[in-house]
Amino acid sequence: MLRNKLRILTWHVHGNYLYYLSHVPHTFYVLTDAARSPGYAGRAGVLPWGDNVVEVSLAEARSTAFDCVLYQSRRGYEQDRLQLLSEAQRSLPRIYLEHDPPRDNPTDTRHPVNDPNTLLVHVTHFNQLMWDSGQTPARVVEHGVVLPDGVRYNGRLARGIAVVNHLGPRGRRVGADIFAAARDQVRLDLVGMESERSGGLGEVPNDELPAFMAHYRFYFHPTRWTSLGLAAIEAMMIGLPVVGLATTELVTVIKNGQSGFVDTDPQRLIEPMRHLLEHPEEAAAMGREARKEALHRFNIDRFVADWLSVFRDVTG
Repeated sequence: MLRNKLRILTWHVHGNYLYYLSHVPHTFYVLTDAARSPGYAGRAGVLPWGDNVVEVSLAEARSTAFDCVLYQSRRGYEQDRLQLLSEAQRSLPRIYLEHDPPRDNPTDTRHPVNDPNTLLVHVTHFNQLMWDSGQTPARVVEHGVVLPDGVRYNGRLARGIAVVNHLGPRGRRVGADIFAAARDQVRLDLVGMESERSGGLGEVPNDELPAFMAHYRFYFHPTRWTSLGLAAIEAMMIGLPVVGLATTELVTVIKNGQSGFVDTDPQRLIEPMRHLLEHPEEAAAMGREARKEALHRFNIDRFVADWLSVFRDVTG
């Protein structure tokens, strides 16, 4: 049992990430507005939030006592920090959690936080490599996930699955064109927010997604430029082999020909995907390797220990 539980102010930017973060035994106060708009959704959704996730309204933020502030977006850092927090709260120990690689320029983009008294935490080593953090100290805490008991790969469906939110509007960055071209040649399904607009099956609730994915033969990751998607890690944890582009952090996660297939030429991924569909035993064996890697690298205990270390170092 942690002796001194911190009171940490943060935002609901990525629901699954916040849920996994809440496994850290501190109390997370999540800013919430009346409309539960993006970034301010609080405990919304079907995730089994614990008692250590506490909603705090925008109006209450200034009068609530915190020990640390965990920013997770530019809006939170550049606007909410100045408009909602007191001067004393702005001076609290602070962390900026960066979920993404730089968007405008892959190598020369200066991170919006340029403060030696703020710790910048990246979710992948690739992201840290690409961002210019200036005088801001930075470190990496890789993802950690936990899935419902008993959810395991069965691969009964001779189809692949991709999980991408808003695939159409987000376009090339998340591989809308790559997914469409692959689906013309291989049996693929798509789920995620607004996936119907791209011929998909719609959104699957967070708590149902692992069991839903477990029936598919492999997981397809079409994204060109992203952080390491939690859905891909969750698929690995279930036991799905992963097929995707050899870009960003995925190349350090998937061992080609052992736990899946990665390549910079999407067309060279078509035959491996067909092979997995036609050979379920090999797909299952690759999935076991993927699960082994996920259990080693992305287990929730390691994730919690890393975040405890971050909070301890920042708050002294």
